Amino acid sequence: MALAELTVQDLRCIDNAELNLSPGTTLLYGANGAGKTSILEAIYLLGRGRSFRTRLNERLIRHGQGLCRVVGKVTYPLGSHTLGVEVRKGGDQRSATAGRLNGSSIRSLSELALAFPTQIIDPDAHKLIEDSSIRRRRWLDSAVFHVEPGFASAWSRYQRALLQRNAALKTGSAPVSIWDEELAREGETLTAARERVLTALLPYWTEMVEDLVGLEVSLGFLPGWDRSASLGDTLAANTSRDRDRRTTTVGPHRADISVRVKGRAAREVLSRGQQKLAAVTLSLCQLEFLKHEHDLHPTVLLDDPSAELDHSRLERFIRRVRRLDTQIVVTALEKDFRLFGEPENLFHVEQGGVFRV
Repeated sequence: MALAELTVQDLRCIDNAELNLSPGTTLLYGANGAGKTSILEAIYLLGRGRSFRTRLNERLIRHGQGLCRVVGKVTYPLGSHTLGVEVRKGGDQRSATAGRLNGSSIRSLSELALAFPTQIIDPDAHKLIEDSSIRRRRWLDSAVFHVEPGFASAWSRYQRALLQRNAALKTGSAPVSIWDEELAREGETLTAARERVLTALLPYWTEMVEDLVGLEVSLGFLPGWDRSASLGDTLAANTSRDRDRRTTTVGPHRADISVRVKGRAAREVLSRGQQKLAAVTLSLCQLEFLKHEHDLHPTVLLDDPSAELDHSRLERFIRRVRRLDTQIVVTALEKDFRLFGEPENLFHVEQGGVFRV
């Protein structure tokens, strides 16, 4: 699987750009602020339906325009798909973002990820360790989504039930217990899938983390409630507290991945550079897992990959990435950037324009 063609219209500083790519390495080079990361953002949007830089897709629209659009052709050994994402200005991000697959509208943006899996490693990678649980859940779920049949539909049903229960908690218009059965059923399904995948990922993590970080860093799964009781019983037991707080305080929407060094939270122990290395390891071990156990090769986006990595760790990181045998799109300041080998495609990005070299 590889992205073969990309068209970007009115995204960030990019007016209009067309790129033809090959399955190997593509280098985007240019000065800071030229638009290199915006191209990566466009590719990520095509595969995820959202940005990796902002929670609001509307911020992707170029100033003065009413919409942005990304279209791509993804090739496979036995054929190809054409994907498209359009973001229009509006108050509701979900209603403003629409996706298409082979010319037809899709019901859920998650369909994009099935057709075109992507992974990003950028200078903010350390936030995967440092920030809230949301990022770490997304990291795990991006793997679960691809390898656990039924996960996406269970997640959608869980989210709908959670919205209804939270609305009842806020308004008091209906008894919240009517949503507990569905929430518990789908929540147990989600949690079991997450546990299976994290268990499968752990050998890849253990083998890789000491090499890249130089420390023994443990991963653990926090499901979002005390598993000594069922989710249904826990929801019932917490109803009074949920009413006081007007939100559902337990469940897989509160799950987290614990990252610890000698029993302490990694964000309290590791330096900024070490946090980035740990986050990079999370991404790489997932890519190794998908490749070796599921023959899945996501397109890897690398934004300024050498930032904050010393020479030794950078060499090890490069060696790991090159072993993935997948499509890579990387940004750099200079055209002679060759850390990932000779690029098959070379583009100069300047003032929002993209030019093949």
